[in-house]
Amino acid sequence: MEIQKVCILGAGNLGSRVALQSAISGYQVTVYDIDPNAFENAKKTMSKILYQLEKEGIVTKEDSTDSMNRIHFTLDAQEAVNEADIINESVLEDVEIKQKVWTQFGEIAPEKTIFTTNTSYLLPSMFASFTGRPEKFCALHFHDVFYSRVVDIMPHLGTDPTLIPLLEEFGKSLNQVPVLVKKENHGYIFNSMLMAFVGAAGKLLTNDVANISDIDKSWMVNFHMPMGPFGILDSVGLDTAWHVTRNMPDKSSQAFAALLKTYIDAGKLGEKSGEGFYSYPKPSYRDADFLR
Repeated sequence: MEIQKVCILGAGNLGSRVALQSAISGYQVTVYDIDPNAFENAKKTMSKILYQLEKEGIVTKEDSTDSMNRIHFTLDAQEAVNEADIINESVLEDVEIKQKVWTQFGEIAPEKTIFTTNTSYLLPSMFASFTGRPEKFCALHFHDVFYSRVVDIMPHLGTDPTLIPLLEEFGKSLNQVPVLVKKENHGYIFNSMLMAFVGAAGKLLTNDVANISDIDKSWMVNFHMPMGPFGILDSVGLDTAWHVTRNMPDKSSQAFAALLKTYIDAGKLGEKSGEGFYSYPKPSYRDADFLR
């Protein structure tokens, strides 16, 4: 099977990046969302990324224009999946929402369409039966796409094994580095390590061992990193981090999830909202004096 048309479900932070990288790589892309405002935000995100890629000489002005012309935004679910060869879903990290989405698209997508989920922490087996085609369903999880270029391929027990090499080639065509997660694992490979890291930082904070800036400073200085765990969480999105941590059963994770919820309720989602643990676009951890 040759993949030519890509459908992205969810025009959020990650969905918009996967859509743009797919378009840059020459695919025809349709982006679906239920919120028209999400499209405006997605277009702004794409424009900023393309501007930066042009500055770095990675794409030309003409490339940027051609890429945007390959992307179609729609509120119509049926239009979104017409002739789609592959769907990549990036909706909220909520089991019931994802199950409803896959039930809907399982009924209307062409028989040929491969279904993939971009869930950060949940397992494909939680949604596979709802698709109506579990053998064509697999996790295909992207990271930043442009600067963190790993794509995780994680099948469930019912995934057709012949999908794996196809998804590996698709990932490579998007300038990603495919890694195979041989069996289902919450958080794949990197996120499993990342959540252990940020979870430890959250525990230090909720137990009042140290404050946000000192925890970040300790990590940044010792590992010569440009940001610490709370800067990373702002980049990921506090809402995304909350959806992950609230599903973890241990007391430390639940305490940290409760803290994250207070930020979310105050509209502080991280870098994308202008404020999280730090204020943007000039967070204090980027100041020259932060580590002095």
